[in-house]
Amino acid sequence: MKITIHRNNSIPVYVQICQQIRKGIFDGSLVDGFLLPSERKLAAEIGVHRNTVTRAYMELKSEGLIEARQGQGYRIRYRSIFEEMERSGQKKKAVHWEALIEDRYENIRSSFDELYSLSYEENLIPFGGGVAAREPYPAEEIAEYFEKALKGSTYFHSPYQGDPDLRREIVKLLDARGIRVREGNIQIFSEANQTMDFLNSLLLSPGDTVITADMLSADVYRSIQLSGGRLVTVPMDEEGMVCDHLEALIERERPKYIYVDSSFNNPTGAVLSTVRRQKLLELSYRYRIPIIEEDESSDLYYDAPIPPSIRSMDTGSNVIYLYSFSLTFRPGLGISFVAADHSITERLHNMVSVRLAALDWTPQMIMREYLRSGQYLRRLEDYRRVCRGKRDRMREHLQRLAQRFGIEFSVPSGGVYFWVKLPAGLDAQQLLTAAQQQGVTFIPGHLFDPAHKTGRDHIRLNFSYPGPEQIDEGMQMLERAFEQMLQPLDK
Repeated sequence: MKITIHRNNSIPVYVQICQQIRKGIFDGSLVDGFLLPSERKLAAEIGVHRNTVTRAYMELKSEGLIEARQGQGYRIRYRSIFEEMERSGQKKKAVHWEALIEDRYENIRSSFDELYSLSYEENLIPFGGGVAAREPYPAEEIAEYFEKALKGSTYFHSPYQGDPDLRREIVKLLDARGIRVREGNIQIFSEANQTMDFLNSLLLSPGDTVITADMLSADVYRSIQLSGGRLVTVPMDEEGMVCDHLEALIERERPKYIYVDSSFNNPTGAVLSTVRRQKLLELSYRYRIPIIEEDESSDLYYDAPIPPSIRSMDTGSNVIYLYSFSLTFRPGLGISFVAADHSITERLHNMVSVRLAALDWTPQMIMREYLRSGQYLRRLEDYRRVCRGKRDRMREHLQRLAQRFGIEFSVPSGGVYFWVKLPAGLDAQQLLTAAQQQGVTFIPGHLFDPAHKTGRDHIRLNFSYPGPEQIDEGMQMLERAFEQMLQPLDK
């Protein structure tokens, strides 16, 4: 029996052992009655602690796949289970679903999704989500634009590449931002997660390397991992991804692409500097490596406009540009798009035709009318005003927490998050437990690290979705959670 442990894999070692033994049982290579190596022997063979092997064996035993016999050790007993069932008159044989699920889906971490979903719980103040502000788009206005879309359409389904009129409006929107593309360079999707899923399915093969910053959206890194990609992360500072040693990393790792969240990074709020944008593009040209640029927060600047997008600097076609209206449009009406070389969008279009019956028609038509009328850009000004006010409101509370407990934070010049450093010795997960008891939730920082090793001294707070009164109430709850965990500095 051969067990191979992948040290760089985020799947725990004991789970890897379980998966390989389980696979051997079900494919018949480990026959019923096979005597497994002792915990000590297997631990020595694969270079792990004995307790790790014991935990794996206990897991398999609880599933009824192996049994422990005094003085003999652990034996495979899967087939004997069914023999016992038949002897006792039980003819039904249950499907072992766990064995049928592919390994890469075993370790989809649910922590982020569980915390994100709490944004919709009525009994909790939602600082955990990344959801657009609700105030700027009145329901009556949305209904009015929906009615316009209904009356102005002769069909009620969307072509696989997205509505042609909407794509033409997006071309105009991008042209005003220095991005020169044609209608055929645009592929519409419902939201950013779906966009990344399609792109990774198109570009990645198992084992391919992707370079990213060391703090990024869990949705992005999980999509890469599910496609078989291997993440290599680069440190960040206040100017975004550090590029000083990136060339040596590229030469060593030969990545399939570089992913960058260029404007108001989720979760840190960092804006990639112009110099670093130019450096990334230079490296892309030199090594013929694509850049996937996520830019959904770029319109939510509160103090001054941000540098031009990497895509607008790209005189070739090396940058795949991703934009989502999820932070600047009415929540629930999801629209995102890719602007890329025609060879990419054509294949995305073909993939959509295979995977989906149709793209969602309703939000496309409503967004088309908003862009065509100019109302979207007018509402964008309202969004900035509303979100700026919420940012400043949360900042006042955070300043008080800094004085009382020694937290550290910088004021984001845009986006929808505060990235808060906790006092030494305070774990974000422990603070979250206390905060939820008070009635408020947030996202612990380690969930933005693909390896989940760093970030336990940070939390991410969203200020766009909760109302002003909720911000006041939620921050007071958070203050009480700090009081429960720490001795205030002002006593």
